[in-house]
Amino acid sequence: MSDVVIDGTSLTVRDVVRVAREKAQVVLSPEALLRVRRARDLVERLVRDRKVVYGVTTGFGKFAEVTISAEQAEELQMNLLKSHAVGVGDPLPEEVTRAVMLLRANALAKGYSGVREEVVLRLLDLLNSGVHPVIPAKGSLGASGDLAPLAHLALVLVGRGEAVCDGELVTGAEALRRRGLRPLQLAAKEGLALINGTQVMTAITALAYHDAEVLARCSDCVAALTGEALRVIPEAYHRLLHEVRPHPGAQAVASNLRQLLQGSRLVAKAGDQKVQDAYALRCIPQVHGAVRDALKHVGEILQRELNAATDNPLVFPDEGVILSGGNFHGEPVALAADYLGMATAELGSISERRIERLVNPHLSRLPAFLTDRGGLNSGFMIAQYTAAALASENKVLASPAVVDSIPASANQEDHVSMGAVAARKAREIVWNVTRILAIEWMCAAQAVEFLDPSALGRGTRAIYQLLRQHIPPLESDRELAPEVEKTASLLGSSLLAAVESALGPLA
Repeated sequence: MSDVVIDGTSLTVRDVVRVAREKAQVVLSPEALLRVRRARDLVERLVRDRKVVYGVTTGFGKFAEVTISAEQAEELQMNLLKSHAVGVGDPLPEEVTRAVMLLRANALAKGYSGVREEVVLRLLDLLNSGVHPVIPAKGSLGASGDLAPLAHLALVLVGRGEAVCDGELVTGAEALRRRGLRPLQLAAKEGLALINGTQVMTAITALAYHDAEVLARCSDCVAALTGEALRVIPEAYHRLLHEVRPHPGAQAVASNLRQLLQGSRLVAKAGDQKVQDAYALRCIPQVHGAVRDALKHVGEILQRELNAATDNPLVFPDEGVILSGGNFHGEPVALAADYLGMATAELGSISERRIERLVNPHLSRLPAFLTDRGGLNSGFMIAQYTAAALASENKVLASPAVVDSIPASANQEDHVSMGAVAARKAREIVWNVTRILAIEWMCAAQAVEFLDPSALGRGTRAIYQLLRQHIPPLESDRELAPEVEKTASLLGSSLLAAVESALGPLA
């Protein structure tokens, strides 16, 4: 596996996934190293000249008016980490922690944070050697960045806090000892540079965005199989309809549905048995497509934020100045995370309605709850309950976090983004929707058992066959929970590979 090279300008969501989940190694580019050194030279010069610089020779937040001597600079930075590490709740998952470490290193690599090169390199040492700081998930307001969670990350660099190392929960000092590393002695500005930024909310959102993008493509596949089971009228996916309302997402989804249903002998013609389908089938391109367009917008914001300088103050060596501003404010990511959550929830909402049409005998010509021995067997009755519960939970989770604000630091920080909350909600919504789509896939495949699997389209036949390689038809009641999880695990590269092997690339 090739290394991910960070330079502060070119990191992608795919790079984040490679490091977070595939454990790719990360290296600092030589150009970035030079920028880091130049910025640090300016910080040290200003400290020697006893200039008043926020967070370097002053306190923080409401204490910005308190001047700190050069002799106290080291103590100031260490106190910052200790005082700000007040996160609570379950630790962030390992993949999120790895993403946070990568993003923090990449932000420092831009060369505007004023840290020594040792700080960036030590962060990469921990990441590459599998030392994962324990970062409580809750406690960020998303205004001065993700202060509390990032403080827990930074503590391990100085030999404090806790980390998971070699599969064990150990102290930060023990984790460093196991890797032959000495605790960092922080210099002026370095503590602030480590904790001031949007890397927690951005890391969570980036991974959720990646998964939602995959889900959006998979949802077209699952919906197509449901459509055949319900004898859909594919006229609603005609190219001409989507040319006169030219939203790119809807056009891509309609194209996918036409491909997936190619060769099907199960689809209907308008007027044969019905004139139109219900919206959950007829409006798949409009709903799935709108989700795609929303995700595209979120992806553009994330691409900028992955490579942004988000701490404060920022060091500009070419101009010889250090400027204090608000780049740490999480509003761009918070709005994007809320939008991501709402968009992904819609994939689950329409999927649950398709499940209802599959299991409800009043809405189709299929057996009640997809079992031919109803009463003795409940079939997929409770599977629909679960999908409904998840879809309903998503309605609560999709309520935006960003519209709330609560002042902090004696009203100095009087507007906050709640970006980390928005990001965590979006991640949970993606998890829920994955299970809703898994249930729809299982129900759609079961429905096909009452029709003719050989009559499926080229794409939907591959979708049906992939599931049947892992999950047999439901002939009598059995525990479905493990099968939902197994099906959920196939929603991604396995499903897309099977379909694209049969059809070629989907949009």
